[in-house]
Amino acid sequence: MTSTPSASPAPAASGAGPAALLFRVLCLVALVALGASYFQPAWWVSLKAPNYPEQTFPDGVKIHFHVDRVANGCQMRVSAEVLEKEALDCVHEMDTINHFVGMYPIASGGPVEKLLSPFLFSFIGVCILGFAIPGVRLRLIAMGLGFAAIAVWMTLALYTANGVQYIGKGWVTGLVDSLGRSEDETKEENLHPIVKQLKESLAKSGIVVGNEGPKLAAAATKAQLVEVLKAVHDMKAPVSLTDPTVGKWTGRGIDVMAWHYEESLGRWFNEPAKNQRLVAIMKTATHVVFGAVLAAMVVFLWVAARPRSPLFLALALVPMILPIGFLVEYSAWLWWYGHSLNAMGAFTLKPFMPTVFGDGKVAQFSTHSYPAIGFGLMCVVGASMAVATLVRRSLPASAKD
Repeated sequence: MTSTPSASPAPAASGAGPAALLFRVLCLVALVALGASYFQPAWWVSLKAPNYPEQTFPDGVKIHFHVDRVANGCQMRVSAEVLEKEALDCVHEMDTINHFVGMYPIASGGPVEKLLSPFLFSFIGVCILGFAIPGVRLRLIAMGLGFAAIAVWMTLALYTANGVQYIGKGWVTGLVDSLGRSEDETKEENLHPIVKQLKESLAKSGIVVGNEGPKLAAAATKAQLVEVLKAVHDMKAPVSLTDPTVGKWTGRGIDVMAWHYEESLGRWFNEPAKNQRLVAIMKTATHVVFGAVLAAMVVFLWVAARPRSPLFLALALVPMILPIGFLVEYSAWLWWYGHSLNAMGAFTLKPFMPTVFGDGKVAQFSTHSYPAIGFGLMCVVGASMAVATLVRRSLPASAKD
């Protein structure tokens, strides 16, 4: 009697195994890091000079760049001589320094990118999911639903009345913080109108705080911040005797962005004709990016249906180049700041390229520019997807479907 040798089990068609598991774990790591990077500062910049002593400015005049706003990077001082209840507002301090040489406020940089950041990051997240999900049918369903949700969300936020309510609080807080700065807010009678509006809105909710704009914005809800933006918009809006729609608040994300951008450009340098041209460019850019994102969704769904094609790797390439994309954007806007100096500045300075990475010097200021935790998380996204791509290449053909 002869025994029949037992056949070795065939590899599972689904691609189950250590390599397939590692591939999807890496995608999950990238997805989590992507979400975390959105809420963390990506880069920080600090200015130091003899007239900003370490006792008052321990880290110099420091700011944090987030993907949706610019935030104060200064910490409260630890001093036996000075009791400080609120950190110094170093975004306002840096704006004040910069405007003397004709540089526009920091809030005027990257208006389109900051507005669209939640949709772009969500788009990248869907690409990561599509790269990880097995099965063409399941992948297309998941990506189709994800892209559809982003498209509806983006359309509502940008183009419908009061669509600003669909955009994250971080972006709205950045707008309020920027508009809420004035030269002297230490006295009640000198408070900026937006700070007064915030105090009144919070008081109705039973919240009592001091006069600090950033602290007020942190304590307020997003709905309260939007109402304050509307109040300041209406206070400054032009009035027409023939067209009642002129200057009216729409609350559309694209209109709020354009209004705030124009306010930022004109804070120090009031040149309406020039500023309005720049605003028109940014509104056009928003329309273009909106259309490009919708078109990209269709293209990536087509790619997702071809898992054995080299083009499928584009799903991983988009998150893989995220840190590079951020650096390119960041560098481009630094170039714009240094090469768009307004002649109305108190001092004349030749156009220059601010320091992107490392230490530099401008006039008597030493400059310091380095990545923060958010950029590190973006690098985790890129590295995880790069390794995931290599692991996927080692999988059997059936496991790539």
